[in-house]
Amino acid sequence: MSIKKYTAQSVMGEDFRTECTVDGDHVLILDQPLPMGNDEGANPLSYQLVALAGCISSISRIVANQKRLPLKGIRVSVEAEIDTDFLLGRTTNGRAGFTSISAKVEVEAEMTREEKQAFLDEVDRRCPISDVLMTGTRVAVSLA
Repeated sequence: MSIKKYTAQSVMGEDFRTECTVDGDHVLILDQPLPMGNDEGANPLSYQLVALAGCISSISRIVANQKRLPLKGIRVSVEAEIDTDFLLGRTTNGRAGFTSISAKVEVEAEMTREEKQAFLDEVDRRCPISDVLMTGTRVAVSLA
């Protein structure tokens, strides 16, 4: 087993704008849309969807290279639904997270539909973000 550790830090001031640093030197700006925030960046929920789309894309390239598949490109569209009443504290019924997430993947390759589906099944099985979302990886939040 080969374990690799990833890190992320975030700093938020007096408004919703949050500057995040990942893997040491990559900076992402998170914010909330107007009028709550200043709309200087996507909100964390949107970044989660981007993470899934990007992971599917990256793992697609890894699988295609390993299996020498004729992958020309991938297009991933992700959408999700969430009950905002819970996260905004308007109700205690429900949950804070997405209630559903769907990813539609277009595989650009000289492959049959069945081959594309088998390829996509392999990609989904190996996608870490999909795995985290599907298996409910434990998260521990504590005071520093």
